[in-house]
Amino acid sequence: MLWTLVRKYTKPYLRLIALAVVLQLASTLATLYLPSLNARIIDEGVVQGDTAFIWRVGGLMLAVAFGQVVSAVLAVWCGSRVAMAAGRDIRTGVYQRVDSFSANDVSRFGAATLITRGTNDVQQVQLIILMGLNFMVMVPIMSIGGIIMAVQEDPGLSWLVWVSVPVLLIIVGLLVRLLMPLFTRMQGNIDSINGVMREQIMGIRVVRAFVREDHETARFTDANAVLTDTSVRIGRLFILMGPIITMVLHLATTAVLWFGGHRVDQGLVQVGSLTAFMQYLLQILVAVMMGTFMFMMFPRAVVCARRIGEVLDASSTMVEPEAPVDLEDPRGQVAFRGVSYAYPGAEAPVLDSLSFTVESGTTTAIIGATGSGKSTLVNLLPRLQD
Repeated sequence: MLWTLVRKYTKPYLRLIALAVVLQLASTLATLYLPSLNARIIDEGVVQGDTAFIWRVGGLMLAVAFGQVVSAVLAVWCGSRVAMAAGRDIRTGVYQRVDSFSANDVSRFGAATLITRGTNDVQQVQLIILMGLNFMVMVPIMSIGGIIMAVQEDPGLSWLVWVSVPVLLIIVGLLVRLLMPLFTRMQGNIDSINGVMREQIMGIRVVRAFVREDHETARFTDANAVLTDTSVRIGRLFILMGPIITMVLHLATTAVLWFGGHRVDQGLVQVGSLTAFMQYLLQILVAVMMGTFMFMMFPRAVVCARRIGEVLDASSTMVEPEAPVDLEDPRGQVAFRGVSYAYPGAEAPVLDSLSFTVESGTTTAIIGATGSGKSTLVNLLPRLQD
């Protein structure tokens, strides 16, 4: 559902998406080129004492770095424009669909969850679009390109890449597997706390009239505690991710310096090439880490997209007439002839064979005992129910 939703609502912005991809490609290639230039400065400039070469290649390095910064900034700008516009369109779609619902349709979903799906859920999908446009080009090119460049600098240390990257991927896969059910639970908890707050705000007069403040406070405290507990569980996994990834990065750096130092001592590789290899290895791991962060947000976005899709795909039980009557007299009238209405699952109708006519410019009072169907009748008049 996430891919269907993203594809539908980003289709009008394909030009901006293409521009963001091209700029991300340029930025990533420039980032991959910088360690190679740095290695040349060390091996051919510093070691040889060639100051002119250092200035020349250093100037090129400065120009490449400037181009990388400009490309990255413009790419983020384009991605942000697409993500914000897509989020706006999705919210509009959800609002228009809910606006067409009957009172029964709203009751079937619940007002609290409809509010969450039109706000927080859309925000999560919007965030995954933004992260996707910023990382979907950079991560694979940085990873694959970094591996190629690292092997070119020193094939003898390439085994470090094949060890560190799978270890990082396994760790990330385990964390994502643990996060998926927690994100599903968290969205339900947000629905619950929104429902409690909505009921308390709408019924504040009744709450105070019957002195139920303590009871309602306890309800909110319970809902808030459940949401807090789920958020803390998710936060613990996110916090665990940082030290683990940092440990992998530091162990990889230590291994490069240890084994690479021996190869430099044996004359198998130059210092500049070793420096470039270490930078490429760090770039690969950082790219994997960024991709990991995106995929850790992916489960929550999938859950939110599924919830949004349920609203967008829901058909209203209130069917509009194919050929509505166009009245020449704007005053008109409201007429019920033998109208009956029963709520879903009810044993008996709350209104039975009701007939009346209300002429334009007149006032009609609806009088009856509690439970006689006054509110139902009022909902039937503007077609909040059929």
